[in-house]
Amino acid sequence: MKPVIAIVGRANVGKSTLFNRITKSRDAIVADFAGLTRDRHYGNARLGGREFIVVDTGGFEPDKPSGVVAEMAKQTRQAVAEADAVIFVVDVRGGLSAQDHDIARYLRAQQKRVLLAANKAEGMTESPLLGEFFELGIGAPHPISSAHGQGIRSLLEAALEDFPEAEAEPEPADAPVRLAVAGRPNVGKSTLINAWLGEERLVAFDQPGTTRDAIHVPFERDGRRFELIDTAGLRRRGKVFEAIEKFSVVKTLQAVADAHVVVLLLDATQGVSEQDAHIAGYILESGRAVVLAVNKWDATDDYQRQTLQRSIESRLSFLKYAPVLHISAIRRTGLTALWKAILQAHASATIKMPTPVLTRLVHEAAEHQAPRRDGRFRPKMRYAHQGGMNPPLVVIHGTSLDHVTDSYKRYLEGRLREHFKLVGTPVRIEMRSAANPFDDKAN
Repeated sequence: MKPVIAIVGRANVGKSTLFNRITKSRDAIVADFAGLTRDRHYGNARLGGREFIVVDTGGFEPDKPSGVVAEMAKQTRQAVAEADAVIFVVDVRGGLSAQDHDIARYLRAQQKRVLLAANKAEGMTESPLLGEFFELGIGAPHPISSAHGQGIRSLLEAALEDFPEAEAEPEPADAPVRLAVAGRPNVGKSTLINAWLGEERLVAFDQPGTTRDAIHVPFERDGRRFELIDTAGLRRRGKVFEAIEKFSVVKTLQAVADAHVVVLLLDATQGVSEQDAHIAGYILESGRAVVLAVNKWDATDDYQRQTLQRSIESRLSFLKYAPVLHISAIRRTGLTALWKAILQAHASATIKMPTPVLTRLVHEAAEHQAPRRDGRFRPKMRYAHQGGMNPPLVVIHGTSLDHVTDSYKRYLEGRLREHFKLVGTPVRIEMRSAANPFDDKAN
């Protein structure tokens, strides 16, 4: 499982800047629903071969009893509870404050791996100003600059030293299909899971999960082995946070990362929310096969169904390749069709595409519509091969391919989908241009 690093600290010390620096993107997933403020962001990050999840939080004031600040403190406590390591950010130039002491006191009591990041320390690695932060009792401060990227790598290496780089091992041919059910609270995830397990009655065991309660449940259906990754949030270790115990973003992100296929469950009576779109965006980013299941279909009228369809088309337009199934988990209707879609999505994500066929398809596509010339460069595609699975990766070799537009890649993707009948999985296309042997020659 991907380790989780939470970034905490008082307001305006540079937490979000550090988050953006680590994730190398501002497109963080936002959990926006009752009980959580918009200050909590989630993103994927990588250090060498190690992938991890980063959680950004709002300004932390542990002792505030009520108000918005208290809600921000609640979500920060949740982030710390779910994290494997915590980065406590302080402002070197602003100096030590009483609030820093309050945060340090709280973190020392959590028995978590805590690293003290002394931000805004450009050119101050040996500055005596760093000395006062030792009194926080967290350990030696790591001088960093979130704005300029100084000291970030060494800070992350220290945070991840207990999480060695995972070696990718090929899965055996008979490995079970890992299936995750994701969605916001109260859409019917638990009901759907219970319908599956109750129907099959072949649950072998309930493997204890991690501190974030990712429960892996093996079961069989029609002779196929599956492993259900339960994100319903039915159980937690340690202290329960009433406002957000039913939904953990970290839990969902972990489940998506571990799965072969993700069932994104929507509520037909509620439509597509921002939270649904954020989860869908993460599924797309992870490259996982996905099936959209619209639950509580039996509880809607024609007008609601038409409105929902328009909402899916507009808010989830980036998942046009995903099949949409209408089900009722409580009445167990539509579940057979859902299983067929899951198997089809998994087959599409793990398909093997022969090199001769791919090359022929690329040439036929170019004959029908050639890539646009960019100045004096005319992109020429010579051959293609498969570079990976889940999701399928097609690598195209040729000359001047750096100038191929995204719209033309989408055109190629459509041709590939049509030929191989790919459903429910993203398709990634990588262009590789041959090196010009005369580039290094003097004129």
